[in-house]
Amino acid sequence: MVNFKEDEQLNTLNHSCAHLMAQAVKHLYPDAKFWVGPVVDTGFYYDMDLGGKALNEEDIAAIEKEMKKVAKTGVKIYRREISKDEALEMFKDDPYKMDLISNMEDGTITCYDQGDFTDLCRGPHVDNVKLCRNFKLIKHSGAYWKGDAENQVLERVYGVCFPTAEELEEHLKLLEEAKERDHRKIGKEMGLFMVDDLIGRGLPMFLPNGYTIWQELEDYIKGKERKLGYQHVMTPCVGTVDLYKTSGHWDHYKENMFPAMEVEGESFVLRPMNCPHHMRIFANKPHSYKDLPIRIAEIAHDFRFESSGTLKGIERGRHFCQNDSHIFVSPDQIKDEVKSVCDLIFSTYEDFGITDYRCVLSLRDPADTKKYHQDDEMWDTAEQALRETLNEIGIEYTEEIGEAAFYGPKLDVNVKPAIGNEITLSTCQLDFCLPAKFELTYIDSDGEKKTPVVLHRAILGSLDRFMAYILEETKGNLPTWLAPTQVKVLPVKTDDESLMAYCDKLITALEDADVRVAFDTRSEKLGYKMREAQMQKVPYMVVLGAKEAEEGVISFRLHGEQKTTTVGFDEFVDMIVTEIKTKKR
Repeated sequence: MVNFKEDEQLNTLNHSCAHLMAQAVKHLYPDAKFWVGPVVDTGFYYDMDLGGKALNEEDIAAIEKEMKKVAKTGVKIYRREISKDEALEMFKDDPYKMDLISNMEDGTITCYDQGDFTDLCRGPHVDNVKLCRNFKLIKHSGAYWKGDAENQVLERVYGVCFPTAEELEEHLKLLEEAKERDHRKIGKEMGLFMVDDLIGRGLPMFLPNGYTIWQELEDYIKGKERKLGYQHVMTPCVGTVDLYKTSGHWDHYKENMFPAMEVEGESFVLRPMNCPHHMRIFANKPHSYKDLPIRIAEIAHDFRFESSGTLKGIERGRHFCQNDSHIFVSPDQIKDEVKSVCDLIFSTYEDFGITDYRCVLSLRDPADTKKYHQDDEMWDTAEQALRETLNEIGIEYTEEIGEAAFYGPKLDVNVKPAIGNEITLSTCQLDFCLPAKFELTYIDSDGEKKTPVVLHRAILGSLDRFMAYILEETKGNLPTWLAPTQVKVLPVKTDDESLMAYCDKLITALEDADVRVAFDTRSEKLGYKMREAQMQKVPYMVVLGAKEAEEGVISFRLHGEQKTTTVGFDEFVDMIVTEIKTKKR
């Protein structure tokens, strides 16, 4: 989907359309006052004070109508330079503009005139309002002035604008597609998770159906890891402030952490990541070079204080569960272990049919002395080691400055979802820093103490984000092995004892084979129950009547299909079991 902020033409057009909207609002609400109207990745918005009025859909339609009316006039847009004093006089009745102007440096200020409307702005803008005619107001909400909950709530209206009607129409179709794929909508329809303000924003709770998917993902990745020699552990969700001071997170990551809790003279924090805990596990006993590599893994609960504006269902929350691991290696094992991690990443992607991804070597920005641990020699060694390793094992990648972790460079595998911007799912980070900070050692073949190197890696990333990604990719039409309910049995008549007995026989056979099956015995009409099963995206809908019971066969429909297939009883059970076992997509 297009990025309005990065596209120069669309940026200018959408900024101009924000002014067009403000002009229309001023016509409808003469006392309206305006804060800011920037271009963002998804279009534009404008924050406005309408004297306490909360806009509704009818109001939005009226604003659109007035915008079209103004656009038809084709009035030109003029840039004008004024002094700060002139600006203060011009906007003296608007406290929001006065606040903006008072924070500007002395000198020339620019404003733009379009007919009966003048707005403060740096620009640039298009030549006339007619060029803004292909627009659509997308949504509206309340927004605190300056993002401060202590301030007044303003009305924020979002919109998009394109050079042609065809481009606008195509974009609106994409938005509708995005709405249908949004994992929050799918999650609500399928009963997967919920968020409750009384619990806290950004703290999703998985409902039975959602937790079933979550457990399947956990079992899947832990099974693959066990075959590769990973040892799974469980560690607490809190740690002392001293732990994070030792690791360096307190200096480099504190703003993303929840505040410290004082208990009996000690300071604790909810952990934002798991590496310090795993470092202490390694330090729990002596190690020889013969022990390496040591692969510690955990499905770990982590907490980060994300700003409320960035929260998005289970894709981005303040609590999430990482598919995390820390691999302790000697320097000569780096190449083989990075290759093994990459093989695991790509075999996982193959299992899920993920093909649209790219690899990024994320490096530090040497000029950023605040974000990164300061040790030029360590950084040069780590970056070169990871770069050479990727080259040797034949991984194609691009390099990006300033995207490394604070303690070391990393390989990020970014996927392009069906909707929205590129996201990072998997990562493999090379760390010479934390092992030294925690004074980790092993006895090498020469009998000397050496410091191990650590690979931080996540394959699914967080299970929460991975689930959101899969839901949006599939529109909730999950493969049978991952679906919360795999088979739903619908009897044609619920008062037929022999038919109900046959249904029970099938359900028992499926349950004995560990198939997740639901039996709909409600007295609702069959058509209603079938439509409901389709809405719930159950992969197999079995409809049984007297004929099926008499002949000992099973009639079923696959989700999304109208065709009914009939097979033998045992054949159906074997088919479902095989499909689940092989994780057929």
